[in-house]
Amino acid sequence: QVQLVESGGGLVQAGGSLRLSCAAASGRTLSSYTMGWFRLAPGKAREFVSAISRIDNNAYYAESVKGRFTISRDNAKNTVDLRMNNLKPEDTAVYYCAAGTRGRSYYSARVRDAYDYWGQGTQVTVSS
Repeated sequence: QVQLVESGGGLVQAGGSLRLSCAAASGRTLSSYTMGWFRLAPGKAREFVSAISRIDNNAYYAESVKGRFTISRDNAKNTVDLRMNNLKPEDTAVYYCAAGTRGRSYYSARVRDAYDYWGQGTQVTVSS
């Protein structure tokens, strides 16, 4: 199994920024996987946020975060980062990173079933 751990969450005011990071505690090389970010807000279903595909490194974003969030790989550190700018209260959620091998296109990478391994999440709270 791939053991993933998220970090970088916290409390920020609306309009502020945070950078989340996903690392492989298991020692696996994350560049081998399509990496996704999902979030779960209280009373709502888990939703896709962003992904970066394996091999070709295409970046995908949910419409609600496009232009504000940026996903990237830092292969030297073996991490996948999610830079979040202009945060809004509706971004408040627990953010989870995930790794999988089946999703490479936009349509497949945004589907939860494309991922095999999940972190335990990091809390992001945006105050108004």
